[in-house]
Amino acid sequence: MAIPDYARTNFETLVKAAKAGDLALMECTEVESSETRYVLCAIGRDEGDYVMTPFGHLAPGNPYEAYVPPA
Repeated sequence: MAIPDYARTNFETLVKAAKAGDLALMECTEVESSETRYVLCAIGRDEGDYVMTPFGHLAPGNPYEAYVPPA
């Protein structure tokens, strides 16, 4: 299965942010469940203000039990 363009673009942005030291881990509340999530974000600037772009949350528990790699 090919990785979709949006995912590849987001990953490249995430790598650039990591290389520049512009990543943050933010504690957020998930809208649907109201659960606390720890979200990996890229940090940018917009006219002097910080902008946090969320990429995804860290998996609670054991991530090896949450995901199955492609066969």
